[in-house]
Amino acid sequence: MNGCRYGGGHMVVDVVQAVESDGPEILALRHAAEDWLAERGIIQWRPREVSVEQVGQQISRGEFFVARDRAQSRIVGALRLIWSDPVVWPDSNEPAGYVHGLVIDREFSGTSLGERLLVWAHRRSAEEGAQYLRLDCVETNVRLRRYYRDAGFAEVGRRDFGDVVDNGWFSVVLFERSLT
Repeated sequence: MNGCRYGGGHMVVDVVQAVESDGPEILALRHAAEDWLAERGIIQWRPREVSVEQVGQQISRGEFFVARDRAQSRIVGALRLIWSDPVVWPDSNEPAGYVHGLVIDREFSGTSLGERLLVWAHRRSAEEGAQYLRLDCVETNVRLRRYYRDAGFAEVGRRDFGDVVDNGWFSVVLFERSLT
C-alpha cells in the first residue's frame, strides 16, 4: 500500500511511507510532543531521547509512516509500524503489528488524527496478515491509557524494565486489539 487518504473536518491527509528527507520534520513533531508532555509533568517520552540518526535508520528500514496534510503539504502526524518487538513483547509469537512513536502536531489535537492513524495501522497490519495490533505506554500515563482503551485496545499485560529505568525505560502497560 503506497498510501491512504483520510478526510475529516476540513483536513485531508495522505498516510505514506516516510522518506529520508522527512526525518527532521518527524523529529520536530516528536520534540514538540516531548516538550508538551514535560510542561505538564507527564512521563511518557524523555526530551531529546531520540536522535535524527535513529529516526533516519528507522525510516531506512521502512518503519516510519507519515500523515501529510494535503492542503499544506506538511507532516502533521507520524508513527512507526514494525512487525516484531522482542524488547517490549518478548514472549509473543503471533503475527502482529506494533505501533511506536505515534505523534501528531499539537495544532491538530482534538481532530481525531491520532485515531485515524491507529485505524490506518489497523488496516495495514490486517493486510500484512497480522492477528493483532499492539502498542504500549508508560504505566503512569493514565490519560493515554484511557485514550487507547477508547480506541478499542485492551490492556493485556505489563512490562517492567526495572533496572534499566536510568536508560529511559519505564514500566509500561501492553495493549492489543484483535484484527480478526
